[in-house]
Amino acid sequence: MGKLTELPNERAQHLLRALVNRYIQDGQPVGSRTLSQHSGLDVSPATIRNIMSDLEELGFVTAPHTSAGRIPTIKGYRFFVDTLVKLCPPKDEELVQFEDVLRESDPQSLALSTSNLLSAVTKLAGVVTLPRRSYVALRQIEFLPLSERRVLAILVLNDRDVQNKILHIDRDFSEEDLRRAGNYLTEQFRGCEINEVRDRLLRELHETRESMNALMVDALEIAEQAFPSEAQEGEFVVAGETNLMGLEGLGDMGTLKRLFEAFVGQQDLLHLLDQTLNAHGVQIYIGKESGYQLLDECSIVAAPYVTEDDTMGVLGVIGPTRMAYERVIPIVDITAKLLSSALKNKN
Repeated sequence: MGKLTELPNERAQHLLRALVNRYIQDGQPVGSRTLSQHSGLDVSPATIRNIMSDLEELGFVTAPHTSAGRIPTIKGYRFFVDTLVKLCPPKDEELVQFEDVLRESDPQSLALSTSNLLSAVTKLAGVVTLPRRSYVALRQIEFLPLSERRVLAILVLNDRDVQNKILHIDRDFSEEDLRRAGNYLTEQFRGCEINEVRDRLLRELHETRESMNALMVDALEIAEQAFPSEAQEGEFVVAGETNLMGLEGLGDMGTLKRLFEAFVGQQDLLHLLDQTLNAHGVQIYIGKESGYQLLDECSIVAAPYVTEDDTMGVLGVIGPTRMAYERVIPIVDITAKLLSSALKNKN
């Protein structure tokens, strides 16, 4: 058989698909004899070895030093998901389960319900960015004292959305002080867009601090913590991180620790997920394609969710590069559409 050119021919594609599927299933390098038995092609192991050698030369597979078998490379996975994968959509009973979960969740907990659902169904980590609104206005703010110089800030946004945040303060405030501070801030900023509130808070603290009374200064300083900077606004919820423990490629505890820290820190993952905000349909980042060294052994399958023509956020699944793409891709796609529908019905 002659050398393959830039892309595998039909027989080589068939064998590459069989190799990737086998490796995803077993996690072990796949040898020519195994491919001969399970590929469905009437070719000898010797012919398969020649084709595998050509695929390795083209960069689609590689042979670990400890084995004569081969495993897919990032290039091999990419060709597989773009060209060869045979998608397996969720079964009807699974779709009913998805719809029930999203229908029964209130708007504030939809992101968490969706991440839990993705995690439970795929046995990987499910991630959902919180819905973004084109305009978020403050309606009311209250402060309640907690122990150890902590304050609970309760923000009412856009008439019905409620956000709770725990703030750490420098001194003790009485319940009456906090009530008066909340009333003052509500009176001053009711109806203002959230970013405008923060800008005014900082401006007034900087420009007019000397002429303010103590209540106004205290109120503004406490409130400053309650309104995140623009760079901090995006957030996501993640479920099923522990599903990643012990998986092929992610078994190293150092790698897992850094990955879990990224889930907590959020910014790098948010930046990656944000790249999917304006995309159409499912986007797949395999290994080094993400641009983040931390994710070199991971794949992310993500899709935006929308209401009307407004993109609200992104959901997805994070797992090892050796994930069941044929199942994960349609699950992410359908869940994004169902979440979009659920949000539309709840608005």
